[in-house]
Amino acid sequence: MKKLLLSAFFLSMCLGTAVGARAQDSDANPDHTPPSYDMKAQSLQDLGVVQKKFVDLANALPAGKFSFRPSADSRSFAEVFLHVAGERYQILNLMGTELPAGFDGKTYEKSTTDKAKIVEELNKSWEFAQKAINGMTNADFARAIPKLGPQANAGDVIYILVADAHEHLGQVVAYARVNGVVPPWTVEQQKQAAAKKAEKK
Repeated sequence: MKKLLLSAFFLSMCLGTAVGARAQDSDANPDHTPPSYDMKAQSLQDLGVVQKKFVDLANALPAGKFSFRPSADSRSFAEVFLHVAGERYQILNLMGTELPAGFDGKTYEKSTTDKAKIVEELNKSWEFAQKAINGMTNADFARAIPKLGPQANAGDVIYILVADAHEHLGQVVAYARVNGVVPPWTVEQQKQAAAKKAEKK
């Protein structure tokens, strides 16, 4: 229950900060210039990169490590990965996207520690998120969601989804490093750097 309340508090704080900053900016500068980038394409690209890192890291972990937690009051590897997958459903639900049939946010994070199932859940929730975001029009991003704040809109929800993904990626990278697991993308960068260094000799 405490985790759900903390998650709700974090989400409301992020939305309040984002919306408040936009309100101040619009009051001080009535700029009606169209956005400089496509939020739909940008968010999908960013979330896709983070999703690949989640899956690659999950695949790189020994199966026995999924129960590791740095302290008794912290989420385990398995719980963080499932938290990420579950929040995709729950955050998108804030703008009206229907939750998958049978999804129970209260039990989902602790539903499994099986490596293959966790990777499957990450992929399923990413497909769900892609479908939801791809189905949005530009007008949908600007659609007001009064229950989240006086100037909140669906674009704010997607922004929170991206920010939340990055937060938890940093968390599992820290867990991995503590366990002596180097993230696969870092291993690849090290190989490329070593190859370039060898070419110069």
